[in-house]
Amino acid sequence: MIKTIFGPINSRRFGKSLGIDLSPSKKQCNFDCLYCELAPAVTMNSYDEVVSVEDIMSSLKKSLLKHKDIDVITITANGEPTLYPYLNKLIDRINLIQDRPHTLILSNGSTINNTDIQNSLLKLDSVKLSLDCASNKCLKKLDRSHKDISIEDIKNGMMSFRERYTKPLVIEVLFVKTINDKKIEIEAINKFLLELKPDRVDIGTIDRPPAYDVGSLDFNELYEISKDFSADIPIYITSRKKININPEEYSEQEIIQTLSKRPLTDDDINILFNEKSQKRVEKLLKEGKIMKKERNLISFYILC
Repeated sequence: MIKTIFGPINSRRFGKSLGIDLSPSKKQCNFDCLYCELAPAVTMNSYDEVVSVEDIMSSLKKSLLKHKDIDVITITANGEPTLYPYLNKLIDRINLIQDRPHTLILSNGSTINNTDIQNSLLKLDSVKLSLDCASNKCLKKLDRSHKDISIEDIKNGMMSFRERYTKPLVIEVLFVKTINDKKIEIEAINKFLLELKPDRVDIGTIDRPPAYDVGSLDFNELYEISKDFSADIPIYITSRKKININPEEYSEQEIIQTLSKRPLTDDDINILFNEKSQKRVEKLLKEGKIMKKERNLISFYILC
């Protein structure tokens, strides 16, 4: 039997995760992203190799018996999981598991305009959708999307899904040097996210060797990009590699001013603030001038 279950993996963003790979035998995707860790492949809009729901559920139940402390069951794939033809049935079966962990899907967002896909994802506890671009030109260049996929359909689908979905919605933006890290792309993404109002936005860059010859950004560059987003958008920087920032001293006023521009996580505070500044953060918390607010497992420091 092909192995469909992997992990557990400790995820900073989602907790201890047990993964379901809906395309374990090969890459089956409607994107061929430049940054993908899988080898280049022709895009497709449906799976031609399909694992049965019974096989997946059998493996999942065995894994859950073995691993008792799972926080989340994560539905993903070597490709795009929403192309799996029995996704709705699979989610229904997972939801029948007594005292099951939290459920999550990691999708590239390409099919979110499809009402049937939305109806399936509504049954999950959390949904993470990717949005690397806000223009068709960028979508075709970076995500190398299958024909007939447009950024307008993706954005319209996300908006209609957000209206229906009351549980945590996370958007992920992966930045690639010289492609979608330009101001014009960031401004367009920011404008859309202000309308969408996701619960959290994760920004990152290439972590593993990519399929194509493209470059990653370091933490400093991602931090500067994060400041280009509105303070109303809870940004979490996922990449902690290539950190060249020395912690600095911030006065109480500078801490408040910084938080007025962008909410910061514990990771941000530990990287950016020296020990004295971190004590000032604790003081401001006790005085009620700032507060912590959790957004889908990540705590953000914000102004009161």
